[in-house]
Amino acid sequence: MAKKGVQLDRETFSCSICLDLLKDPVATPCGHSYCMNCIKSFWDEEDEKKVHSCPQCRQTFTPRPVLLKNTMLAVLVEELKKTGLQAAPADHCYAGPEDVACDVCTGRKLKALKSCLVCVVSYCEQHLQLHYDVAQLKKHKLVDPSNKLQEKICSCHDEVMKMFCRTDQQCICYLCSVDEHKGHDTVSAAAERTERQRELEVSRQNIQQRIQDREKDVKLLQQEVEAINRSADKAVEDSEKIFTELIRLMEKRRSDVKQQVRSQQETEVSGVKELEEKLQQEITELKRKDAELMKLSHTEDHTQFLHNYSSLSPLSESTDSSSINIHPLRYFEDVTAAVSELRDKLQDVLREKWTNISQTVTDVDVLLSNSQPEPKTRAGFLKYSREITLDPNTAHTKLLLSEGNRKATSMGKKQSYSSHPDRFTDLWQVLSRESLTGRCYWEVEWRGTGVDVAVTYKNISRAGNHNKCALGHNDKSWALYPDNSKYQFLHNNISTPVSGPQSSRVGVYLDHSAGILSFYSVSETMTLLHRVQTTFTQPLCAGLRFYFPVGDTAEFCKLK
Repeated sequence: MAKKGVQLDRETFSCSICLDLLKDPVATPCGHSYCMNCIKSFWDEEDEKKVHSCPQCRQTFTPRPVLLKNTMLAVLVEELKKTGLQAAPADHCYAGPEDVACDVCTGRKLKALKSCLVCVVSYCEQHLQLHYDVAQLKKHKLVDPSNKLQEKICSCHDEVMKMFCRTDQQCICYLCSVDEHKGHDTVSAAAERTERQRELEVSRQNIQQRIQDREKDVKLLQQEVEAINRSADKAVEDSEKIFTELIRLMEKRRSDVKQQVRSQQETEVSGVKELEEKLQQEITELKRKDAELMKLSHTEDHTQFLHNYSSLSPLSESTDSSSINIHPLRYFEDVTAAVSELRDKLQDVLREKWTNISQTVTDVDVLLSNSQPEPKTRAGFLKYSREITLDPNTAHTKLLLSEGNRKATSMGKKQSYSSHPDRFTDLWQVLSRESLTGRCYWEVEWRGTGVDVAVTYKNISRAGNHNKCALGHNDKSWALYPDNSKYQFLHNNISTPVSGPQSSRVGVYLDHSAGILSFYSVSETMTLLHRVQTTFTQPLCAGLRFYFPVGDTAEFCKLK
């Protein structure tokens, strides 16, 4: 009995409620066994239902059965404990839905350890032991467990497919190689595996290289995200500071106006009060004098009347009231009008600048600008059109700005510009008011002998050495010079001849983050004249340079 018990599964003598060996085993009327305490606790919870059931088969009992200890089963469990009951396999040893199950196990199947290509059967560790102990079975081919053993067996000859037909690109058995695949290019499956393994390794190397490349790209993108976040945070922080300064300035100006108005109010009211007081004193004196004269006029004694009349003191000099104009006055209404005018101008400036600020924000295009190709048609370019205006503070004094500061004309006499550190003093040049980033497109129409159409960093020199401040003659600027016969591209004082159809209109396309700057001849069609591929380190400004002839013009076109 002991020998037989060792071979029994622990699960057979376990309580299905506590999953441990039976303690004081009892049997329900349906024949299932439980620990007495386990089944009592289970039925205690069902007492309210007045119906009791078996936890395994769910058979119901009414009334609640009386349970008695199964003495024989209890003795058996105790004996089996003493003789060494086989331990139940751990849960991870049993086959799950994704595992290969042992084909020999009955009941709950264990995971297969190996599959035999001869037996076409998968075995767990226990049932595999015969293949290690029996001489004839030792010759069988054991492989990693597989659910597709039948696929390894030839359906025609019921043989393991150990050959590979390169002609038909399929696995075959030895009999197939001398039968329907006779004369084909056949090799052993192992040889074909070796060849395919080499190809696989090459593919893996390629994949691993691509993984490394993509991981580098991901790292770059992560760095880009960090850079974007840092830049955005700094922009918000700086903007907050600037707007706070503006608000503080407005508060200061509001306080100044209020203080000035109150001070002037006090001064004016004080003057009026002073004059009022003098007038009140004069009225009091006049009333006293009038009463004295009235009293004298009622004196009946003529002699006394004349005596008293001659002793009357003269009237004091009257207060000058010629400055008092009794008519409706505006007082401080002009202050309100002046402040209203300031508000209207600020609103206009904010509207104008907000468009540029908003456009600058939306032009931030970090995600691989190079992946977005340059437009091919004028309609495509117009999607990125940008309204450009010229900054009067940068214009040379011989340049006249008009058409809402979109047009510049070379003049024979100086214009009445105020002094400004941004003004070009030696060369007839002018820059745009707008800073250019992201993708932008604009067009310049010129008349005369030719005007440089340029872009530049804002910190280009305004005076001094020609190579420092001339557009196209330094590393801070890029310029296209169109005249009536040819084009020239200028950068860093290097001139490059450019061919293309002549036109009085030049289109400029900028993709700042991609480092692309392109110049186009614009007529009925657009023709690329010159493209620059570089890295821009600062926002850019559009610029114009004139070559002295009076009357030449250049205008930034309004694009629809």
